[in-house]
Amino acid sequence: MEIAPEIPITSTETSKNSTGKPAFSDGEGIHILVIRLSAMGDVAMTVPVISALLKQYPNVKVTVLTRAFFSPLFSEVKNVTVYEADVKGKHKGIFGLWKLYKELKCLNTDMVADLHNVLRSNILRQYFRLGSIPFVQVDKGRAEKKALTSLSHKVFEPLKTTHQRYADVFGKLGMPIDLENASPLPKRAIAPSTMELVKGKERKWLGIAPFAAFDGKMYPLDLMEKVVHILNETGGYKILLFGGGKREKIILDKWDSIYENSINLVGKLTFKEELALISQLNLMLAMDSGNAHLAALFGVPTLTLWGVTHPYAGFYPFKQDPQNALLADREQFPLIPTSVYGKKYPPGYENVMRTIVPEDVLSKIEEIINGQLSR
Repeated sequence: MEIAPEIPITSTETSKNSTGKPAFSDGEGIHILVIRLSAMGDVAMTVPVISALLKQYPNVKVTVLTRAFFSPLFSEVKNVTVYEADVKGKHKGIFGLWKLYKELKCLNTDMVADLHNVLRSNILRQYFRLGSIPFVQVDKGRAEKKALTSLSHKVFEPLKTTHQRYADVFGKLGMPIDLENASPLPKRAIAPSTMELVKGKERKWLGIAPFAAFDGKMYPLDLMEKVVHILNETGGYKILLFGGGKREKIILDKWDSIYENSINLVGKLTFKEELALISQLNLMLAMDSGNAHLAALFGVPTLTLWGVTHPYAGFYPFKQDPQNALLADREQFPLIPTSVYGKKYPPGYENVMRTIVPEDVLSKIEEIINGQLSR
């Protein structure tokens, strides 16, 4: 088991936009279209950057083009509206994207910040060129990430954070952002029905999100259940289990039935209600996945477990203490990271996360909670 090393944050130096015009003082009258369609963690990472943008340029208006499901992420960020991209329906394919472009054109945006840089947004870029609207795309650092995850010619060094890559886009549009002064989102009020579900706050609220999109990023479920078992035995925590989908619900329903201090939340809350609950947690235990980024939005201490991925790739939760990451043992598995997203790993790397023992996870939870109590 390793502790994550310090991750440097680079600053945006650009003071002119892509057309060579000077940076804007407060963004008076500027309307920016921001494109980030998926996935949840990546969309969540845009929120602190956009919040920082609006803090520095309070007269800017932002429209975020994304899935309708993600709207609650931005619901309490001033001067932000969400425009739904229905890429599986009316906006599907080239003709659907042309229809989407015509809809977006009616919004009278002055510039476009493409924080996704995929085929769909590349097609939209060609359409926006017809109107001569400045369109800047995020540099995903694909070459550096390929070198970082290489199995034969690895360059093991920290890359620019995704948050900074997003901020650089706005810098190129003439609005450099200082992420050092970015603040977490305010806590959100919990609905009475949610409070009834979790039955009050007489104990510390500990969120656990044990799942990830790919196996290479997921802590073995038998080890995670051991963590839940021991936490349950202490009687000091209300263990709130996060997940999604039928398979995950079945697993968490079982834990819910066995461990009296745990509650499976799958299918019981809307995304808006879930965000409010996450904002009030004392701690979130998660993988290198979306739930970690959701908790970080609100400044919730977030303990992350890392398998074949690594914080060096730039996806560490926003402004979280680097010491709150437990990493698989690179001395035993020196090819880590083998993938940016956890999709790929060589034979023999299936169990890298077993080098993170439950006792270390429990010790770290106790350390973080005790640190809160001592403040």
